[in-house]
Amino acid sequence: MRRDSLWFHPDFRRLWAGDTVSQTGNFVGQTVIPLLAATVLAATPFQMGLLTATEDAAFLLIGLPAGVWVDRMRRRPLMLRADFARAALLLSVPLAWWAGVLTLAQLIVVVLLVSVGTLFFDVAYQSYLPTLVGREQLIEGNAKLGASQSVAQIAGPGLGGGLIELIGAANAVLTTGLGYLASGLFLSRIKAPEPGPEPHDGTSLRAQMAEGLRFVFGNPTLRAITTSTATSNFANGIVLAVEILFLTRELHVPAGGVGLLLTAGGLGGISGALTAGWWTRRAGQARTIWLVGVLTWPLGLLIPLGRPGWGLGLVAAGHVAYGYGAVAYNIAQVSYRQAICPDRLLGRMNASIRFVVWGVTPLGGLAGGALGEWIGIRGTLWVGTAGEALAVLPVLLSPLRTMRDIPRDPQARAAHQSS
Repeated sequence: MRRDSLWFHPDFRRLWAGDTVSQTGNFVGQTVIPLLAATVLAATPFQMGLLTATEDAAFLLIGLPAGVWVDRMRRRPLMLRADFARAALLLSVPLAWWAGVLTLAQLIVVVLLVSVGTLFFDVAYQSYLPTLVGREQLIEGNAKLGASQSVAQIAGPGLGGGLIELIGAANAVLTTGLGYLASGLFLSRIKAPEPGPEPHDGTSLRAQMAEGLRFVFGNPTLRAITTSTATSNFANGIVLAVEILFLTRELHVPAGGVGLLLTAGGLGGISGALTAGWWTRRAGQARTIWLVGVLTWPLGLLIPLGRPGWGLGLVAAGHVAYGYGAVAYNIAQVSYRQAICPDRLLGRMNASIRFVVWGVTPLGGLAGGALGEWIGIRGTLWVGTAGEALAVLPVLLSPLRTMRDIPRDPQARAAHQSS
């Protein structure tokens, strides 16, 4: 093993460990909270769509100013505050259940406020990684973090389903809160000093937000990446709004089985993370961004073909294929974004993109809930998975199609960015 590998970077290992624990708790929550709403609080399809929408609502509501604020602060202390705040919010759910006062309204408010913490954590984390490991190790760093996310995606839903059957849905939310608490403790042990932000020059918040948006939408490759990812996330929001209902009410899968089926995407994601380096070496980092989507995203259309019994294998296969492509795509495109962006704009670049790509997810959730009431649960899944398959078109039709890798020459890179 190379001595310059991030395996030998102690501070990256602390970030990695904290992220792994946090992601596991997050995926437990993504299974437990919808099941709590659907099975204990008797949520309707529209209410499930509303709950799905609140998971990412902060990206739409305050995504742009969050990027400016992140660029004005040290990133690691901000990540710590976000972790501890999310832990406290989620621990309120089992406390309310024990007191006999838990309502769907409280659950929605908690999920909304947790999304605010997730917004600041994610923008800060993607801006902090180049500082911690250097730009030359971004692919390795993002691949390792992506692998952890995929392992959590496998372990989390199965663990969540098992915990529900063992201790009940409300009590299982405790695991998610403890995950964020553990993440904060790992981050607090990072020893590398973080450079301070550039002094604020008095430019208004609006002008700094506009600068970030101009950088993203003035760059043809970033514009295409943003459009593809936003389309995929909107379609995925439609799928997520009804998928739990599809599995429990139409396919009659018990809670433990739902968790196991949802782990299939994590299996694909682990493979995508482990082979992302292979893809970028063989096909090139820029080409990988569109190629894996063309080959894998249409296979998500297997999910609405699911039936009780053997047909559950189609659901699992669709999750494996789509999970593989989504993780490999994300590692390539996030590393590409981080590599071409100046340090001073990292927070605003990440926030501007996330404002769009995560801001549309709540809209997808609301659309999925409304479609579920109108055309039925299976029909809504067809609409959502078709949208996921078509989401690759913007990157396929962009200048990325004729590129292999990121230009190494700064002048060539600058010329490409302004093209």
